[in-house]
Amino acid sequence: MRSLLDEFQVLLTEVDDWFVRSVRSVGAASVACRAGCDACCRGLFDISLIEALLLRRAWEGLPKDLRDQVRRKAELRLVELKQRWPNWKTPWLLNGLPDDEWTEMPEDDLTPCPLLGDDGCCLVYAARPMTCRLHGLPAIDFDGTDFTSAVCSRNRIAPEDSRLRYPFRDLFRREIELFRRFALQLTGRPYSELDTFIPTAILINFDAVDWSGTLLVDPREPG
Repeated sequence: MRSLLDEFQVLLTEVDDWFVRSVRSVGAASVACRAGCDACCRGLFDISLIEALLLRRAWEGLPKDLRDQVRRKAELRLVELKQRWPNWKTPWLLNGLPDDEWTEMPEDDLTPCPLLGDDGCCLVYAARPMTCRLHGLPAIDFDGTDFTSAVCSRNRIAPEDSRLRYPFRDLFRREIELFRRFALQLTGRPYSELDTFIPTAILINFDAVDWSGTLLVDPREPG
């Protein structure tokens, strides 16, 4: 498992490198994304299970007082989510639901991420998910495919700027292939997707879950 996590970290580092190069090419004055800016660290973001494991391990490495603080915030979020899906159970996977039940969460949710520190910085920055690393700049492939146009309104950037292009199609293909290998090793089945939210990722005790059991459960159904 360690080697798979290391491979995934390589992909995350590649995204970081692209972001740094992009900021350099358009000029730092045009990009608001920097340490202490936490405007995008609000609401619920779904992440893959491999990212959840990275977050969980990074959380476990925090000092106890910070771990406890983060866990309390994550548990409050879980209480809210269980009001929506009363039968949702650990390991808090979302894939038993129709996509529109969890991929389009309220845009006006301003609840801070439980991993956001009081200083506006991520407590586990090195382990943050890919969505956090991509947010702010347009993710457009060299062939023109737009994978996300979630350009931060604080950034003065033209989405069509060719200096921002990157082979995202290949990046995401490699991500899926790596995740299938991860899922096969963890569950015995080569799932292409197993997702949860950032707050619930903190609450998954990976060692206590029966990953060989039934995972894709619809939490809207009676338990």
